Amino acid sequence: MKYSVVVHKDVGSDYGVTVPDLPGCFSAGQSFEEALESVKEAIVCHLEGLLMDKVPFPERATMVSHQANRDYRGGTWAFVDVDVSSLSC
Repeated sequence: MKYSVVVHKDVGSDYGVTVPDLPGCFSAGQSFEEALESVKEAIVCHLEGLLMDKVPFPERATMVSHQANRDYRGGTWAFVDVDVSSLSC
């Protein structure tokens, strides 16, 4: 399952990653690549929590629609492909 993510980097900080389709889901990494890898685990954990709480997964929006959100201005956009086959759906 592919999710759009936005990566921010401030001077003197790690790379921070936000998943707009999953409010409250974020991660970080020392490099851009590490940040993208770590957010995959954060997404799986977030989805597992939703399943445990019997909350349906939120609908995913297009990256373009997220880019219009001022909260994500200045970030670098990417897609991450998350293997959700291990989740008990």
